This record gives sequence, structure tokens and C-alpha cells, in this order.
Amino acid sequence: MLSQSNGAIKAKRSKAEGVGQVSANAGRALAFILLVILALSARMPIAAAQGLDATALLKPATDTWPTYNGDYSGARYSTLDQISAKNIDSLTLAWAFRTHGHVLKSTPLEVNGILYLTAPDNVWAVDARFGREIWHYQRQSEGDHIGHRGLGMYKNWLYFTTPDAHLVCLDAKDGKVRWDVELADVKLGYFSTMAPLVIRDHVIAGVSGDVTDVRGFLKSIDPETGATQWTWYTDPDPGQPGSETWPKDSDAILHGGGMTWMTGTYDPDLNLLYWGTGNPNPVLAGEGRPGDNLYTCSIVALNPDTGKLAWHFQPSPHDVHDWDATSCWIERTDSTWQRHRSSTKHGLPELTRMDARWPSQKRRPLRTARWSNPAPTERRTGWRRALIRRRICSM
Repeated sequence: MLSQSNGAIKAKRSKAEGVGQVSANAGRALAFILLVILALSARMPIAAAQGLDATALLKPATDTWPTYNGDYSGARYSTLDQISAKNIDSLTLAWAFRTHGHVLKSTPLEVNGILYLTAPDNVWAVDARFGREIWHYQRQSEGDHIGHRGLGMYKNWLYFTTPDAHLVCLDAKDGKVRWDVELADVKLGYFSTMAPLVIRDHVIAGVSGDVTDVRGFLKSIDPETGATQWTWYTDPDPGQPGSETWPKDSDAILHGGGMTWMTGTYDPDLNLLYWGTGNPNPVLAGEGRPGDNLYTCSIVALNPDTGKLAWHFQPSPHDVHDWDATSCWIERTDSTWQRHRSSTKHGLPELTRMDARWPSQKRRPLRTARWSNPAPTERRTGWRRALIRRRICSM
């Protein structure tokens, strides 16, 4: 069991029974035996990093945690039951690993007995059994060092984003840099904190930076070469579908925000990538951007091979509250439909049951519950009334 506190990862194990009293001679003999064991254990080889079997991403997380959410569903749930309500009070400290001042906000990966964890501009590989550092990668960069969420993994390679909006590929065995590519220009205010999502031979990465007037996007990167495979912008180019929800004769759409700072989810059967987007810009002043401002504050479904939009759903059209729609969407299959569930960035619960199959740009949710007070400027027409009404719907 893992817990995070003040830059340390603490692993816990069951309390050992006391050894009792022994005679002086027996005590000296026991001490000698312990010294021998310690000497031998100090010479034991540290676990070596190994490659990730791609099929592990398609299975529920059990003996491994190979991606940010554990698996593609976004459930962040493991069926392991060795630790339960009956024995939780018997756990105690086994080891602690300190990062020497770096605050940990990331979700570690666990692959073949190795933990991979991050802080801004830092990656560690740690032996999960003994808490020993295998390697530590560190770089220097500009940008916002607000925090970091974790890594993606493909075969023997690790991928992480940086405060200066780069994507870096490391060798999982020794932490050496394989390649380093720029996702966006840090001088424009871009940075990145999210954990990339690996889908076959695509590394999907997003960006942060809505303190400036830039627009959000997702990029698919070739895991072998670092080359860009496709880019999808959350604010469409003028003339493209969705651009009609922005003011005409204005460049507001090219500065509209919609950051992609949380890792999405993926449905292998439908081959659809689901991602939530952030608020439009200016964030609290919507007078200069009349309209729904697609595809900000939206859940979008993309083809991971092409980056083409299949459908979208916008919980907060014309957002002026900085609500976002970036929370992880959980996919649950019941017979022939999927449920997607999320909450707003500021913790307001929002439960939306949606049919994930339909490639309709205007597909309505099957049922939505939300607890929040609507602003007077929010639209109250048609089915969107369900999004702003204070009520509870059974799922």
C-alpha cells in the first residue's frame, strides 16, 4: 500500500512479533546472525527496470499499474484484496523514499517491481520492494513548476511532460534521454503537467497555460522518433465546425483557451479517445466571446489514429466560472452502452451518463445530475436545463 506525504513515499507492512528475552550469549549470537543477513542483503542486486507488455494496458490493474489511471477505463481501481478492513490497522512502515525537497503530486507507475514517479523536471525509478533508488533524472527549465501528474510508458521507454512544455523520452533502464521535443512555446505561456497516455504507437500529450491568451490542443507523438503525428485544437480554426460558436470578425477563437491538462481515457473496442477540456479565455469575462465557445469546457471523442473529432458534449457552454470539464471520464460498460462520469474542477459534483457509441456532434446525455447554482447568463433552453437545475437523478 502506498501513501504520499512531504515528498516521501511510504510503503507499509504488517507488524512483526517481538522476539522476547534471550540470554546474553544467545543475544550475541542473534546479533551476529542479523549482521550477516544485513551484509548479504546489502549486496543483493537492485531490481532492474524492464519493458512494459502492451497488453497490460488492456487489462484491469492488478499486479501492475502501467498507466496514469491504472488502465484505459479511468476507474483507478484495483481488485487486489490482500489489504482489507480487517487488517488495515496492522500495517506499519516498511521503507521511506525521500525526494529531498521535491513535492510529489504524481501517480507512480509500477511495472515489474519498479516504481516510476515524478516531480517537475524530475523522474525517479525506485525498487518497490526495498525503496532503493535505481536512477534519478533531473533537468532545468523555465515555465510553471506548479506540480506534475506522472508518466506514460511504451515498451522500454518512459514519457513525461515538462514545465517548459516539452515531451521527453527516457530509457526506463537507466533514465538516459532518448529524445526531447517541444510541444509548445513556453514564451507564450504554455507549460505541461499531465501524464501522457499511450495508445498503441501514439503518445497523447496535452498542455496547460490559460493564464495567457493561447488556445489548447492535443498532440499525438510517435513513441520511437518523437515526430508529431497529428494535432487537434480545442478552439477550431475559422470556418471549421464549432467556429460558429465564437464571434465573427474577431480573432477571439485563436486565443480561446481550452487547455488539456488532465489525462484522458480510451475505449479499445470503439477505438475512441475521450478527453476533457478547460475553460475559455478570458476566463471570467465572457462579453468579448459571445456563443458557446466550442470546444472549451467539453468532453470530446477523437480517433487516436487520425485526431479526427467523432463527437463532443459541452457541460458548461460559454463558461464564465472557470468550471472546466477536465476531470477524468470513467467508462463503464453495461450491456451495449457506456457511462461517462466526471466532476467539475472546483469539486461541484456532476454525473453524466452518456452513450459513447454515437458519433453525433449534438448527442445529448442520457441523464445528468448536477448540484450548483446557475448564473443568470447561463442558457436555460432545451435539454441544457438539466445541466443547471438543482436536482438529483438516479443513475
